[in-house]
Amino acid sequence: MPLFDTRVPAVLLRTDRNPFHHGTLGAVRSLGRTGVEVHVVADCAGSPVGRSRFVRRLHAPPAPDAGPDEIAAVLRRVAASLAGPAVLVPMDDASAVAVGRLRAGLAPDYLLPDPSHVLPEHVADKAELAAVCAALNVPHPVTVAPDSAARAASAAWRLGLPVVAKWSRPWLLPAGAGLRSTVLVRSAQEARELYARTAEAGSPLLLQEFLPPGEDRDWFVHGYADRSGTLGAGGTGRKLRSWPRGAGLTAVGAWTELPQLWRLAARLVAELGYRGILDLDFRRCATTGRYHLLDFNPRPGAQFRLFTDTADLDVVRALHLDLTRRPLPGGEPRPGRTFVVENYAPLTALRPAPAGRELAWHAQDDLAPGLAMWTLWGAHVSRRLSGRLRHTTPVPARPHVPPARHADAPTAPDLSGDEKAGSR
Repeated sequence: MPLFDTRVPAVLLRTDRNPFHHGTLGAVRSLGRTGVEVHVVADCAGSPVGRSRFVRRLHAPPAPDAGPDEIAAVLRRVAASLAGPAVLVPMDDASAVAVGRLRAGLAPDYLLPDPSHVLPEHVADKAELAAVCAALNVPHPVTVAPDSAARAASAAWRLGLPVVAKWSRPWLLPAGAGLRSTVLVRSAQEARELYARTAEAGSPLLLQEFLPPGEDRDWFVHGYADRSGTLGAGGTGRKLRSWPRGAGLTAVGAWTELPQLWRLAARLVAELGYRGILDLDFRRCATTGRYHLLDFNPRPGAQFRLFTDTADLDVVRALHLDLTRRPLPGGEPRPGRTFVVENYAPLTALRPAPAGRELAWHAQDDLAPGLAMWTLWGAHVSRRLSGRLRHTTPVPARPHVPPARHADAPTAPDLSGDEKAGSR
């Protein structure tokens, strides 16, 4: 019997409009290389993902602000074009939350992990995650949910500036509003002003104790909790470089074994009864040495391909195998292996990697996305720089040139001092 049941296609779902989501490309390649038919429900216009030779078909996604009913309608339409049930892989938090809510209605057409004691939205919600950590005695930064602008300012002072500001449900942030899911607040006034945008953000504002970044402090755990609740097919990793620096996505990550973090992740899975793919972010406190859980993402992390073991198993492949009742191969970890996102760390991508490395965009067996990325990324950077220059470059003052006049024309009055100011 072949390892993968290639009769069962995979459908990748993403509702955000990020054209440079390399995690989606990683999932396309991971499953496509096994012979599984891969369908992508995402906006791939202007994205390198759509260039991959492993994409069987692109499907129009739901609108960015679509509700569960609209997402369900899109997924039913995709299912109608397939010969049988498919494995559904949500690739962002909004998709994972929607699929969690729609599970019962999607079940006839899609294979999904067994129901969990918690829905994806319960762990993806930053406020609920703080409560979960408190209940399970898992280290987590002190978090406050202010109920007024004045209390937001007061909480910022009490926590000790700067503080981290997060929206409880970042997937509800409206596109184009200029609101970011997480920002560093440096004054009480900033906290007050951010709270004033709560209605616009669509979820409560949280203020969180700031744990400073530093060398060897940012860690992550990727894994797959199977039907029995066993956590496997992943590992613990260290963030070597992030973008933006100190608080962003993993630009360079390394597979670094840290048994205590893996045990903590396994305990979370067991206590919550969680099933499916997970991506956990941790930061080590320089004072106490404890690893604080910052985020619980109920879907594949963008760098999930870092944790590809000696049997070529990763969390996305584990999901497909488990849901099609295939055994997971027993591979060995590959500590020291690195993952590099070339557009954020181009020099690192060129350096030797004796323990092995995976690039986010370039692949010898799938060249088109990598080539397209550099063209599209160059255009993206040029647009961003042009926009910044327009907003920051002062308009030079026009030199005063006396109007030409005839010898018999009257002399213009000299507007200076208060007279000139009054003429505005």
